[in-house]
Amino acid sequence: MITPGLRRILALLTALLLVFWPQPAWGGPSDGMVDGARLFQQTCAGCHPHGGNIIRRGRTLQESALRRQGIDSAAAVAQIAAEGIGRMDGYAAALGQGGAERVGLWVWEQALADWPRQGPAGAAAAPADADDSAEFADSRP
Repeated sequence: MITPGLRRILALLTALLLVFWPQPAWGGPSDGMVDGARLFQQTCAGCHPHGGNIIRRGRTLQESALRRQGIDSAAAVAQIAAEGIGRMDGYAAALGQGGAERVGLWVWEQALADWPRQGPAGAAAAPADADDSAEFADSRP
């Protein structure tokens, strides 16, 4: 039997765990988004910093550039992250199981929000978007 004193201690411990748990125990939408952001930084940001593209200017991750290419969902972004497109290789192995989907969701959310980022002193910095439609002509041989 649990004594009243032990019951109070267990209730207090449970309350403390719920308050000080590092992440919500119930998951929540931030789990996948945080992981997607982490995977993007590790795997994609070298060529796509802040949604840009250091290799092909017109192949940015801005919403307008994605839609011009017929990419109109997180699932479409995830497929490209996994399989590649044009000169870009796929990164399914590097992203791991479910990683492409998490990156796709995070990238799509960033694109819809115009790739928000914080500049000096918390001021919003301008996104790095370049319209270079001539860059869209090539495809993978």
